[in-house]
Amino acid sequence: MEPVGRRTRVVVRKVGPLSVLKFSLLFYLCVMLIVYFALMIIYWLLSAIGAIDSAGRLLGYVFATGNAGETQAVEIRFGSVFGWLLLIGLGNVIVWSLVNVFVAFLYNLISDVVGGIEVTLAQRR
Repeated sequence: MEPVGRRTRVVVRKVGPLSVLKFSLLFYLCVMLIVYFALMIIYWLLSAIGAIDSAGRLLGYVFATGNAGETQAVEIRFGSVFGWLLLIGLGNVIVWSLVNVFVAFLYNLISDVVGGIEVTLAQRR
C-alpha cells in the first residue's frame, strides 16, 4: 500500500511589496533584454538585405523638405535607434515594476477585507 500524500491549505494574506519590487525588476529586465536582442537581430537581418536603406529612401521621399525632385534619404542609425530603445525599455521596466508594487499594496488592502487567497499544497508521493 502506497503512502497517501498530505494536503495542506494555506491562505496568502499579505504579499511583501519589497519582494514584489525585486522580482518585478529582475523579471522585466530579463524580458527587456530578450526583446532588445531580438530586435537587434531583426535590425541586422533587415540591414543585410537592404531594407533599412530602402526605408530611409522612402522616408526621404515622404518627408521631403527640399525642392520637388530633390530628396535626401533619411539616415537610420543603429546607435541612435537602439539607444532610444534601451532608454524606453528601462523606463518600461521601472514603470511596470512600480505598477506591480501598487497591485501588491491593493492586494494587501483587499485581503484584509476578503481574507486572502486560499492555496492547497500537496506533498509528492
